[in-house]
Amino acid sequence: MAPTIRPMRDYAIDIWTTREGLPHNSLRKIVQTPDGLIWLATWEGLVRYNGQEFTTFDRGSTPGLLDNAVGTLHVDRQGALWVGDSRGNLSRYDSKGHWQHFERELPAPGVLIQGIASDQNGRLWLQYEGKGLGHLDPGGRFNFTPPPDDLSVLLTYPGLVVDSLGQVWLGTMDGVLMRDSRGQLRRAPASFGLPAAPAWPYLAPDGVLWLVVGNRIYRMRDGRPQLHYSVDEQTFLTTMLVDSKGLIWLGTESDGLMRLGPHGLERLPEGKQLPGGRILSMFEDNEGSIWVGANGGLFRLRETLFTSYGTSDGLSGNYARSVLEDQRGRIWVGTAQGLDRMETDGRIGKIDLSAVTDNAVSVLSLAQGPDGAVWAGTFSDGVIRIDGDDRLTHYPQVQQLSSGNVRAIEVDADNQVWVGTQGGLLRISNGVVDRPQIHGLPKQELVIALGQHQGNLWVGSTEGVRVVLPDRVQRLELNQLGGARTVFGLQSVGNAMWISTDRGLYRYRDGQLGHVGLEQGLPVDAVFQLVPDRLGNAWLSSNRGVLRTDMVSLNDVADGRRDLLETVERYSEIDGMSNSQANGSSGPGAMLDRHGRYWVVTAGGLSVVDPQHLRQLRERPAPRPMLEQVRVNGQLQDWRNNPLSVPGGARLSISYVGLSYLISDRIRYRTRLVGLDEEWIERGRQRSVEYIGLPPGEYTLQVASMHPGGRWSLQAAELHFRVAPLWWQNAWVWMVAVFALLLLWACLYRYGVYRYKAHNQRLARLVDQRTYDLQLQAESLLAANQEKTRLLERLREQSEAFERQAREDPLTGLPNRRVFDEALTREFSRHQRSGHPLCLVVLDIDHFKTVNDRFSHSVGDQVLKDVGQLLLDACREGDLPARLGGEEFALLLGDTTADEAEQLCSRLQGLFHQRHDWGGVQGLTVTFSAGLVQARSDDRQATDLYQRADHALYRAKSSGRDVTCVE
Repeated sequence: MAPTIRPMRDYAIDIWTTREGLPHNSLRKIVQTPDGLIWLATWEGLVRYNGQEFTTFDRGSTPGLLDNAVGTLHVDRQGALWVGDSRGNLSRYDSKGHWQHFERELPAPGVLIQGIASDQNGRLWLQYEGKGLGHLDPGGRFNFTPPPDDLSVLLTYPGLVVDSLGQVWLGTMDGVLMRDSRGQLRRAPASFGLPAAPAWPYLAPDGVLWLVVGNRIYRMRDGRPQLHYSVDEQTFLTTMLVDSKGLIWLGTESDGLMRLGPHGLERLPEGKQLPGGRILSMFEDNEGSIWVGANGGLFRLRETLFTSYGTSDGLSGNYARSVLEDQRGRIWVGTAQGLDRMETDGRIGKIDLSAVTDNAVSVLSLAQGPDGAVWAGTFSDGVIRIDGDDRLTHYPQVQQLSSGNVRAIEVDADNQVWVGTQGGLLRISNGVVDRPQIHGLPKQELVIALGQHQGNLWVGSTEGVRVVLPDRVQRLELNQLGGARTVFGLQSVGNAMWISTDRGLYRYRDGQLGHVGLEQGLPVDAVFQLVPDRLGNAWLSSNRGVLRTDMVSLNDVADGRRDLLETVERYSEIDGMSNSQANGSSGPGAMLDRHGRYWVVTAGGLSVVDPQHLRQLRERPAPRPMLEQVRVNGQLQDWRNNPLSVPGGARLSISYVGLSYLISDRIRYRTRLVGLDEEWIERGRQRSVEYIGLPPGEYTLQVASMHPGGRWSLQAAELHFRVAPLWWQNAWVWMVAVFALLLLWACLYRYGVYRYKAHNQRLARLVDQRTYDLQLQAESLLAANQEKTRLLERLREQSEAFERQAREDPLTGLPNRRVFDEALTREFSRHQRSGHPLCLVVLDIDHFKTVNDRFSHSVGDQVLKDVGQLLLDACREGDLPARLGGEEFALLLGDTTADEAEQLCSRLQGLFHQRHDWGGVQGLTVTFSAGLVQARSDDRQATDLYQRADHALYRAKSSGRDVTCVE
C-alpha cells in the first residue's frame, strides 16, 4: 500500500536551541548511528541526543575531542561515527563506545573538514575547506594531493559524495567537481550543460545521485544530469533530502524549508516557518521524522496524530465552541468570531451572518433538523436558522425571553427545536418561540447540554440532569453517586445514556446509574463530551486534553466488574492538537463524522483525528532499549568494554532509554533481573533502576520498552554482571565458623556440668534458709491481711471514679456517646409505651477544622469546652446534652415537641452568634448546623430516630451551614 502523503501544514515542529541544552545554535550536520542515537555537529562540540537529553562531547569532556569546532559527521559502512573538526583532525566512535583519534598529519591541511564520505575500498574521503580533496586510508594514514593550479577550490561548498560507481563528487561555489581516474580533481564536463553557479552533489538513500546548481535540481540518469525542478531564481538552495516516501526536501539560504512532491512545491504555512535563517543540514531518522539543522537551532518535523485548523486555514476565530457534520458531509464550526463551514473538498468558508448583526456573532451551539436546516445558538444574538440555500431566519425572541447564552440546541423528530439558555429551556415550534409549561423543567438555570434517548428529551444544566418523560419530568440524583453537579454533555450509546459532568462520566441504563470518575482511574474530574468511535475507542474531551480509553472498560467499571480503568491515554499539543484545552459548556463540542474521524473544538481551533491512524501508530516498531550509564556506589563504570563486577553490598544504578523520537517522554519500560526476578517488573516511564545489597552470584539485567498502547520490544537491552560475596559470605569463612561453633558447644557443655554441681550445693543451703524464712512470712501474713482490707477499700473508691470517667466526656464534662446511646434507647422505649413526644437534635460545629488549622488544636479544644458549657447552661433539667465525638454533639429532649425543640435550637444559635471570643480568641465566631427530628410511629428502634437526625444534619450542612434542618 502506498504511503500516505500528508501536506506540510499537518507536521508538528519541535525546536531545540541553547535554552534546551544545545551548546551552539548552528547545526552543520545531523546523522543517526545504527543504534538509533542522533548525532549533531556544532561549533561547540559533538552532541548526542537520545530523545530525552543532549550529551556534549568536547575538549573538556571525558572522553574528549581534539577540537570543539565540529565541521561534519559521517556514519561508515560498519556503523562507526566519524567526526571531522576545524583543524583537519578526525575522530572515530564505534558501536562499543570506543573513541579513536586521528590527528592531522602532513601533507593534509589543518583546516575545517567540510564533508566526509567512504568508498567500497575502506577509504574515507575528506573535503577540506578551500583546499580540495584528501582521504584517510584503511591503515589510518592521511593522503592529500593539491588540486591543479588551473582549478580554484578556494570557495568549496559543503557537499561530498561517493556514488555507486566509486566516483567522488565535490561541491564548490563555482560548480561541481569530480575526481577522475588519475586521482585529479576536474570540473564537471561542459557537455552536462550545467549553468555557472554554486553547485554541490547529494546522494539519496536509494543510491541516486543528484546535483544542486544554484536554484536548480538535476537528477543523474545514465551518467548525465537531467533537470528535475527549478525553484524561484531568487532562492539559493543550501541542502537537500530525499525521504523514505520519495519526497524532496529543500533547505535554502533565507527562504526557509520547502518540499517537492504530489502537492507540488510546498512551504510551511504562516506561523510554522522555521526561524534562524540559513538551513545547513537535513536528515530523516528511522521513524520518518525530518530533522533540520539551521543557524537558529535544531528543528524536527514529525507527523502527528491530530490535524488542526485555525484562522490561518480560514476559520473565523481560533476559539472554537461547536462542531457539526450536516447531512451532506460538510463540517460546520462555531467560533467566538462567527460561523464557518468546511466543504467536502476541504475548503473553509465563512457563513455571512451580517443580516443578524454588524458585529461578530459568537456561535456556541449547532444542530440540524430533519429538514436539513442548520440551527445555530449564539452568545447574545438569539438563534439563527440556515436553510439548504444558506438563507437565514433570525429568532431574537430567544434573547428576549432568556437573556441569550444559547449553549445547546436539539431538534426532535417533530421538528421542534429545544433551546438551552442561561434562563432555562425554550422551544421553537412552527416559528414561534415560547417557554414550555412543563413542571420540573429548569427555568432559571444555565442549560448546557441537550440530547435524545429512547424517544425522550434529556436536559443537562448546572444543577444536574432531567429526563422529560411523557407524563412527568424525572430528575437523576447524580450528586449521591460521586458528587456531580454540572452536566456538560449527553451521548446516547445503544441502550445507555452517557452523561459527562464535572465529576467524570455517568451511565444511565435500565434505570440504574453507574459512575466512572477520578476514583476509578480517569485522570481528570471534568469531562465535556464522550464520543465512541467505530473501533471501540471512547474519546473524552476535557480541559486537560483529549482522553482515550475503550468502551468495554468504561462499561466494566460502570457495572462494577472492574475497579479501575486500566488504560487511559491523554493527547495534547505534542500530538498535533491546536490547543490541549478542549472547550465545554457548549455543543456539540466533539463528534464522529461519517468517515469515522473524531473532531473536537479547542481554545486554539478545531482538531481532528482518524482512529485508523492511531492503529497505524500502534503498529510502528517498538523503541529500541539501550543502556546509558552504569554506576557502582556512584562511580561511572566502563561496562561496554570490561566485565562488570560489583562488590558485595554495593549500590548498583543503571539508567536506560528507549530510542524513539516520537513523543519519547511517553515511552514505557519494564525490567527483569535474571537471577532474582521471576517475572518482568513494570517501571512506567521510570528510566533507571537501583539495586542495593544483591546476594552474590551471576545476574543479567534485561530492559524492554514500548510505545503507549504498542508492543514491547522483542530484543531487550542486557547487562551481565557478577556480584562478589562479602568476606563473611565466602565458603572458608563458613567452615571456620562451624568449627568455632563446635568448639564453643564443647566448652559450654563442660561449663554446664560444673554449674549443675554447684547448683545442687547451693540448693541445699537455700532449703535451710527458706525454712527459716517461712516462719517469718507466717508472721507477716496477718499484717498483710490487714493491709489488704485497706487496699480493697481504696480500690472501691477508684472503681467509682473510673465509672464516672467511662460515662463522662473528659474534655467537656458532658455525657459521652455511651451514656447518650443508653439514654436514647431508654427514652425511645418510654415514648413507645406512653406516646409522650420525644425529640433528638444532632448538631455539628461548622468549619471546626479551620479553627484547628488556623489557631491551633489547643484553641479548638477550648472551643469544644465552651460549646459544652453553653449547652449545659441552655438546656432544661430533664434534657440530656452529650458529646458524640469530635465536633458533633446531641440533645435528647424528652416530653418535647418539634416546635419546642426548634425554638431551643433557635435560642442556641442566638447564643452562639452573641459570642465573639470562642476559645479565648477575640473576634473568633463559631456557628453550628443541626438536624432535628421528632419520634414517629414508623420509627421501629432508636437507631431509626438517630439516622433521620443525621440525614437532617447532612442536609443542613449542604444548605450552607449555620442552619437547623427539621424533618
